[in-house]
Amino acid sequence: MKLHEYQARDLLARYGVPMTGGGVASTQTEVYRIAKEINGPVVVKAQVFVGGRGKAGGVKLAKTPEEAELVGGQILGMNLKGLTVEKVLVAEAITYQKEIYISAVMDRATKRVVMIASAEGGVEIEEVARTKPEAIIKMPAHPHLGLLEYQAREIAFAIGLTDSKQARQFAQIALAVYRAFKECDASLVEINPLVIRDDGSLQALDSKILLDDSALFRHPDLAAIRDTSDEPEEEQRARAADITFIKLDGDIGCMVNGAGLAMATMDVVKLYGGEPANFLDIGGGADKDKVKTALEIILSDPNVKAILVNIFGGITRVDEVARGIIAALEEVHTDVPMIARLVGTNEEEGRKLLADSALIPAATLADGAQKAVEAARARASA
Repeated sequence: MKLHEYQARDLLARYGVPMTGGGVASTQTEVYRIAKEINGPVVVKAQVFVGGRGKAGGVKLAKTPEEAELVGGQILGMNLKGLTVEKVLVAEAITYQKEIYISAVMDRATKRVVMIASAEGGVEIEEVARTKPEAIIKMPAHPHLGLLEYQAREIAFAIGLTDSKQARQFAQIALAVYRAFKECDASLVEINPLVIRDDGSLQALDSKILLDDSALFRHPDLAAIRDTSDEPEEEQRARAADITFIKLDGDIGCMVNGAGLAMATMDVVKLYGGEPANFLDIGGGADKDKVKTALEIILSDPNVKAILVNIFGGITRVDEVARGIIAALEEVHTDVPMIARLVGTNEEEGRKLLADSALIPAATLADGAQKAVEAARARASA
């Protein structure tokens, strides 16, 4: 789950990260009011999930509240790379001497949270890694004790903050970023840039936070502020039905129960020369309504030429899944060929139920994948 800049800004402020003054506005009147409260130059920034907002005209400076109101009207409602700007962040515009980068991210290789910092802030960290890798400092946090104060200070010294006051402030910011990462179940917390002001103090100008969807049940307050404007409609519908769905570029729709089995299914489809059109984990239960929703989501993709249903009945009985599929097909009418491989508890009864249906049976996953690839190719060439 992505947070808008203003949401990330407010969240980090609660953890003690120094942020610029300002607020979010959805009308020109609100832009004027916030700019007047700031009583100085402001920057008006479109709040949409796209990069390159400045180059696209989504970030503008204003010296007065009247000018802020004018540019706010220009940004609000504009189409920015396919998304309509509904909110803007009106923030205090400040002068500064230097830009720094800092983030917390999960490193799967070391299985630890790693703090990343660089004196080369203000640009994408991927670009710094490509052109100047020696400028990137990495500090893995202790798996049990977390990020320790001496580690945070070492990061500060490593990026050139030799002034003791700056190093202490940077350490406190780094510790706050780490706490936000851990306590909010984030997958990324990033401040870019963190700037050194003319008086030597540090302040965050732009921030980015990505949250782990799987942990949102622990954070109903964060789940409530989710903005789905950039998410495909089918992914929104899948989430509402408790189905895990990710759209891909292939032409073979996959309906599977279990994330590991879904990954294996896509691998086998590719092994036999096909391309999966999606990742779809229907979960432990597969009643009629859930199967119907899954089929409708898969079939909403016009590229789908065949569907492979791969169900392993462990806790879920195969005959119950079969009844769900049959009932769903009575309501979802399609001529897209469907191949079904059902194994597990009560599989014989499940196969008998499907014998009179339009589904093409498959004995194994390999058999099902081959039949799906053949069906997709035949339909594509028809």
